Amino acid sequence: MIRVLTALMWRDLRNLLFGGRGGGATLPLLFFLAVAMLYPFAVGPDAPLLAKTGGGVLWIAALLAAILPLDRLVQEDIALGIFDQLNLRGVTEEIVMAVRLVAHWLSFGPLLMLACLPAAALLKLDGETLHLLLLGLLAGTPGLAAVGLMIAALTAGLRAGAALSGLLLIPLALPILIFGAGALERGDPATLGFSAAISLLLVAITPFAAGAAIRAGREG
Repeated sequence: MIRVLTALMWRDLRNLLFGGRGGGATLPLLFFLAVAMLYPFAVGPDAPLLAKTGGGVLWIAALLAAILPLDRLVQEDIALGIFDQLNLRGVTEEIVMAVRLVAHWLSFGPLLMLACLPAAALLKLDGETLHLLLLGLLAGTPGLAAVGLMIAALTAGLRAGAALSGLLLIPLALPILIFGAGALERGDPATLGFSAAISLLLVAITPFAAGAAIRAGREG
């Protein structure tokens, strides 16, 4: 079982980082950096304004970047019968979704936090704001990954599933965004505890919800 799960993790990471028609992890990263580069042109070179609003803009960019890989998370494996093959080996959908959740977060969460360094320079963020932003993304991006995976599993059988996934993810991820951006406004790291709690809850329930959705779609 351990060998199967290890192979599954490497496969998922490889597909999410480098493979597929969605450009791998490059597209979310470039999208995030593009927002950071374009925002100063939209509001002008006012350094205090950029410093005040830039952290919130990067949170929005992170949320939208998390939408981009959704169509590659589940749909292709359902079409290829991967879940059926793993089921024959005794690997349940819940276990597969737990592994995929970890791989999904690793494919975009750390990269977005790394991209915050040049983005912070572009938006004139000070060291304390950058520190809070990085802590917030560390606490919140697992929740964004969990919501995305859950929605991808729920909408996998729908014809317009990719478009619907993006529409569903935004309102469900808003609490993470609100507390994460709120910590920047108040300068209070304690506010990030709410983001972390929501994120942890989503991570805990997603493998079961996503696994049940895939099983229901196969049986239906």
